[in-house]
Amino acid sequence: MQLTPFSDLLRLDKSGNQYSTFISEDWQQGRSTFGGLTAALCLKAALNSVSSLPALRSAQLTFIGPAAGDVTLSSRVLRQGKNVTYLQTDLHGEKGLATSAIFCFGGSRESTQMRNDLPMPDVPEPDGLPLLFEGGGGPGFAVNHFEQRLALGTHAFGGDDADNHVWVRFKDRNTPEDTLSLMAIADALPPAELSAFKSFAPISTMTWLVNFLTDQPVTEDGWWLIHACANHTLGGYSSQDMTGWNKTGQPVFSAKQSIAIFA
Repeated sequence: MQLTPFSDLLRLDKSGNQYSTFISEDWQQGRSTFGGLTAALCLKAALNSVSSLPALRSAQLTFIGPAAGDVTLSSRVLRQGKNVTYLQTDLHGEKGLATSAIFCFGGSRESTQMRNDLPMPDVPEPDGLPLLFEGGGGPGFAVNHFEQRLALGTHAFGGDDADNHVWVRFKDRNTPEDTLSLMAIADALPPAELSAFKSFAPISTMTWLVNFLTDQPVTEDGWWLIHACANHTLGGYSSQDMTGWNKTGQPVFSAKQSIAIFA
């Protein structure tokens, strides 16, 4: 299978008020596209539609249906204030609306308040750690495009815990370090509840809220540490919290996901 680099997919074609691209099979998980990629595509459309936006502060994504192959995107400004701009992007596949995203961009300003209650845990360096999916398996997009090394926690299908710390980076070391690539990295892990599965079963993210904690995300050697913890699972749905740090320990995002499980 020929792999399509992340940066190539972000070169959206424009026609009128719409953007389009083709998502190749290597970025799929099951019958749909990896959610972090669709989120990054939505963000790229938003960035293309308005010039000179401030830094991304928050993104709210709803994964409504599957999308792969040819997709179209449209983005519109919901409100543009003195400091904060809200944009909405919708991504459509052949079966209709697949992803809807609202992005909040905001400029930095002087403030008397400062707090960081998200210290990075003491974990081993990524080199030499075991792969998250033992034996090299895992979703197609992850096997093709990401290196994932388990720092703390349990392998997929490995036990009862659903609390993992994983080092993640793009296999393509030419991928730029920016908010677009961090958007994809932030969703690269499988839902934490998968670690407690006794056998394979479908699992799918429904909604995702992610707050970005730095204006310019950078790291060392491409590595980001991601913590995913399922804190409530019942009736076929799971809620999980997520945090990401760069390699020097700076927090770069915090997030919450709602997930449908079929186990």
